[in-house]
Amino acid sequence: MQSLLRSRKRPATRRTERALAAVGTLSLVTAAALTGLAPGTSSASSHREAPMTSGDPKADNTDVYAFTSPDKPDTVTLVANWIPFEEPNGGPTFYPFANDAQYHIRIDSDGNGKPDTTYTWTFTDHVRDAADQFLYNTGVVRSVDDETLNFRQTYKLTSTDSSGNTKTLVEDAPAAPSNVGKASMPDYAALRDEAVTQLPGGGVTFAGQASDSFFLDLRIFDLLYGGNLKETGHNTLAGYNVNTLAIQVPKKDLALKGDVRRNPVIGVWSTTDRKGAEVTGAGSKGSENTAPRAGGSRDGKGVPGKGGESGWRQVSRLGHPLVNEVVVPLKYKDAFNGLSPDKDNTVTPVVDKVKDPIVPKLIENIYGVPAPATPRNDLVEIFLTGICKSCGPIKADLNSQQLNADADKSAILPAEELRLNMSVPPTAHPNRLGVLGKDLQGFPNGRRLNDDVVDIELQALEGAAQSGKIVPALAAGDAVDEPYRQPGDSFPYVALPNTAAVNQAENLHPEGGVGAGLGGTALGGGFPVVPVTALGGGALLACAGVLALRRRRAGRV
Repeated sequence: MQSLLRSRKRPATRRTERALAAVGTLSLVTAAALTGLAPGTSSASSHREAPMTSGDPKADNTDVYAFTSPDKPDTVTLVANWIPFEEPNGGPTFYPFANDAQYHIRIDSDGNGKPDTTYTWTFTDHVRDAADQFLYNTGVVRSVDDETLNFRQTYKLTSTDSSGNTKTLVEDAPAAPSNVGKASMPDYAALRDEAVTQLPGGGVTFAGQASDSFFLDLRIFDLLYGGNLKETGHNTLAGYNVNTLAIQVPKKDLALKGDVRRNPVIGVWSTTDRKGAEVTGAGSKGSENTAPRAGGSRDGKGVPGKGGESGWRQVSRLGHPLVNEVVVPLKYKDAFNGLSPDKDNTVTPVVDKVKDPIVPKLIENIYGVPAPATPRNDLVEIFLTGICKSCGPIKADLNSQQLNADADKSAILPAEELRLNMSVPPTAHPNRLGVLGKDLQGFPNGRRLNDDVVDIELQALEGAAQSGKIVPALAAGDAVDEPYRQPGDSFPYVALPNTAAVNQAENLHPEGGVGAGLGGTALGGGFPVVPVTALGGGALLACAGVLALRRRRAGRV
């Protein structure tokens, strides 16, 4: 632990200072980026958070997770999800991946905002009988290549390095089908096991459907839970599925120079590329039966998402959860999805909303809880630079690429990435509040499937990471403390997909669970927390005087 949080007396790098200071003046790059800031037909990401999301759900990247594998601590697991709000009974075609898109998980090991390793999945459709059948399956399905599976998909997985060199890892690997139901797929767990594919040199990958691991009460958008916190306690995503891509690889494959000991911190995000400017299925140019060429998202200069000769355009992007939902203003959401992280620090309107976010002002107007003073350099640390003693006001060395011994400090840029310090070992008793709950392996140091990112980010937006104290008036958060279905103990970890109609889910949910409470006192020089017992369970709103009561389902604590 001491080695992780060792004191760094090095001052903030001049490059970082210049980049943050320069955001008030638009450079030529900024002007180019702002040219496309009006909503267009080419951008969508996360759970419908951008204007164009509903136009292309197959390209809609909902969540990204990055964590040290709990059962294989010498490896890292990366998970990214697409297609939000999959109703389990959404037949007869259900939920295939797009066959005219490229799905990427990108890793930045040196902190320059550009990917040093990119994993790319491209999919091909296989239909046994398109002329005389409308069914997804024509009988009971007992294997991923069963003759009764009328529609199936295979994929190609490649890895691309920072120089653009691409290597094929697997080809014609099976994707797990959508879970049609018990009559059609009586042993879906066995089907999913078949879809876990070994990688050369160690590691595994998976593509298929899963229960949505994200959990929150989406009534947050009804003026923050109805104006009095009465609209909390219901997991709006309960019963819905998503499409998942997951990969587990040795840590050395991701660390700068392959040295995890010297260079433990990586930045992670995912993107979707489409051919040309259109992203809806009808307007896409890709073949319906041939997967696009992998690695085509670069423009010859190592910058993803600009199209170039290959014609691929980045239309979706996700690193930290909720950044585009509740930090980026509506006008810029689509443009944010098309940017590479190395351009983030040049776009003034977006950086301004990190330093002066909207949510604390809303909370102050509605509940009377004072918004923290600006500029919010603590949020710059969390979202753009990673956390280190020389990075900003949070006095801990945690997950900035500044901590990588072999990184060129002058080339490190503020960039929106989900950063993970791979040297932090898995904890035996994870705390849903991650670092705020004295669990260094949790969000914002990477993200696990059980991390309560809504409550964590709400507290961070209210200044808890900098002050070291939970905001009592919002201690209950949204009162949704765990996923609808609990993750598994081994790869791919995501829970099996649901089969009950969503309007039946509340009555049919078989799993229970216990949400971990707050605990601990401090993390190094920052992130001290107040025990939940000191807050009195439910939280008294400072000005509204409304008691926020947690709505607990049977079997939950």
